[in-house]
Amino acid sequence: MTEAAVPARDTGPALIVEHLRKEFPARSRDGKAVIAVDDVGFALERGGSLAVVGESGSGKTTVARIVAGLERATSGTVTVTGSGKRSARPVQMVFQDPFASLDPRQRIGAGLTELLRVRIGLGRAAALERATGLLAEVGLDEQHAARLPLDLSGGQRQRVAIARALALEPEILILDEAVAALDVSVQAQVLNLLSDIRERTTVAFLFVSHDLAVVRQVTDHCLVMQHGRVVEEGRTAEVLDHPRDPYTQELLDAVPRPGWQPRRRRA
Repeated sequence: MTEAAVPARDTGPALIVEHLRKEFPARSRDGKAVIAVDDVGFALERGGSLAVVGESGSGKTTVARIVAGLERATSGTVTVTGSGKRSARPVQMVFQDPFASLDPRQRIGAGLTELLRVRIGLGRAAALERATGLLAEVGLDEQHAARLPLDLSGGQRQRVAIARALALEPEILILDEAVAALDVSVQAQVLNLLSDIRERTTVAFLFVSHDLAVVRQVTDHCLVMQHGRVVEEGRTAEVLDHPRDPYTQELLDAVPRPGWQPRRRRA
């Protein structure tokens, strides 16, 4: 019995982001625009995994949405270098709530087959075979294919969302708080699935999260954002074990330690 071949990994970048800036129209009386992202730049290696972390309002999700093409940058550039293979859409995004991206009236297998026929151009038989294979890759079977999204658990729906994203053979997969809404055991299953995908493909992962434990488990490199700017970046273990910026240290200090118990405030 021979082992499956592991795809060769190029060392070049799959994604290059330079001087990214995003301004939103003013919402206050002073008339000043809200700067959500300010001079952000980074590179994501092909087959690599990069985390963008920070508290709510730090600009991390805005960066991800710009890379995915869901927001237009005020200035700066986003370059997907490509590996030479054809891809229906080189960047795909998996959201925190997968239910919003699934048709509640369409069975899982039918929706995936339709996607492959329309976007990839496969015939009916080939699309059905590919859909079955994609579901198997994320740990689902024909019984799940015959169900509606409402009949699946949160973890199963997230697996379907990942299968749909992989169906378009992306260069880059963005995961925006993709496991934040799952309980710990299901979260671990999805993270193990993502690790398996990394081992057998050359897809690069851009992981947006506030959960530092998750970031440590699934990413190689990490950048920390505060008020729209990158305040620290480097290898994930180095950033989390030896933070240089005070803000990174504050994020680490906010993580509950074993034995931590909430205390009631005194009246």
